[in-house]
Amino acid sequence: MAEDYYSVLGVPRTAKPDEIQRAYRKLARKYHPDVNREPDAADKFKEIGEAYDTLSNPETKARYDRFGADYRQYAGGGGRSGRSSGRSGPRPGPRPGRGAYGNAHTDMGGDVDWEDLLGGWFRQQARGPAQGADHEAELWLTLEEAVRGGRRTVRLAKPDGKSRDYDVDVPPGVLDGQRIRLAGEGAAGREGGPPGDLSLLVRIQPDTTYRLKGRDIHFDLPVTPSEAALGAKVKVKTPSGPVTITVPEGSSSGRRLRLRGQGMPDPEGQPGNLYAEIRVMVPPRLSSKVRKLYEQLGAISDFHPREGIL
Repeated sequence: MAEDYYSVLGVPRTAKPDEIQRAYRKLARKYHPDVNREPDAADKFKEIGEAYDTLSNPETKARYDRFGADYRQYAGGGGRSGRSSGRSGPRPGPRPGRGAYGNAHTDMGGDVDWEDLLGGWFRQQARGPAQGADHEAELWLTLEEAVRGGRRTVRLAKPDGKSRDYDVDVPPGVLDGQRIRLAGEGAAGREGGPPGDLSLLVRIQPDTTYRLKGRDIHFDLPVTPSEAALGAKVKVKTPSGPVTITVPEGSSSGRRLRLRGQGMPDPEGQPGNLYAEIRVMVPPRLSSKVRKLYEQLGAISDFHPREGIL
């Protein structure tokens, strides 16, 4: 015995029969060699079966709990014997059948039904129609394409190295990380079985102007000093189309203006908002006339933005 049977199944020594069976079913499903192709899967599966075979039987479990690794040398709970009786050791190996490790109803594991345990995996391996495998690919969209949605034609490389065009209906407001499934566009089925699906993982390209946070869209709104001071109506482009933003008078850089419901659409709920953050900009170079006007403004203005701070 390479390891304590309780440790092999990952259960405490106080585990009840149903806990032992649940642990065994989970591990057996994971390590069955017809499912798990790891090099040590067969040995692990055999070890799991041996542990369950011993602990699932009250007689052998009692001897194991008392004598540990030497439990096979004891029979009837007391006398030492060169051979153990009853279910004192692992059962014989799996009976011949489908696959290298027995058929769907192999005797390994007592009352465990392998057809149920592996969820019909063996049925899928039998000859006959079977659904094709699903394929996955990434679908890159601009923010504007994600906001507006609509039909797009995308060219994707197939597993055989060739390319193919697909018509994709992009729902308005799709978010990064969501998936669009194209039914029947995966691998061909076997022996007349239905094809698999193509799953497109949406990726939204970073944008130099707009920042997407959930379904809210943020961007910087440059305004002139006069627009910030006097207020203005500013027409700007957004991913969903042009809008007019009202800049209140006396707006300083950092002020955030919200346009409710103008962000990313939500087909099933409330759309996001559009947030414009004021950025007061000054010209890098001034003409002599404009310079004089700024000088006059500075001379008569009683505004002190650093009062009480510096």
